[in-house]
Amino acid sequence: MSAWSTEASAVTPATPEAIWALYEQVGAWSAWDHEVESSRLDGPFQAGSTGVLKPKGGPASKFRLTAVEPARRFADDTRLPLARLAFEHTLTPMPGGGTRIHHKVTIDGPLTFLFSRVIGRKIAAGLPHAVEALAKKAAA
Repeated sequence: MSAWSTEASAVTPATPEAIWALYEQVGAWSAWDHEVESSRLDGPFQAGSTGVLKPKGGPASKFRLTAVEPARRFADDTRLPLARLAFEHTLTPMPGGGTRIHHKVTIDGPLTFLFSRVIGRKIAAGLPHAVEALAKKAAA
């Protein structure tokens, strides 16, 4: 069985540090990701910290930061029944200034086929909008 994934990118004149500051404000993710109803992190923005995210129209889910490299990348995952939902957020400085923001979402596990339909389609539809909104907010 194969994993399911989707990804989106945007380029912004903002610095990686400006974007990173928005990532660290977990409670304000809904300001740029309109599919997020609420989010919080129960600890510092570092690998191992856990939090809760409630998507619009979905149940609240616990997530865990699995990798944190300030102003470069962070990853988090959520355990689903017989599947795992993983997000990777990468910032790449552009030659001449600005930053490329890249978000990738993967679902893997025995129930990938189910979760790719139930939540994957909504994630795939919303991800490009979230990345664009983040790019604009960071540049403002």
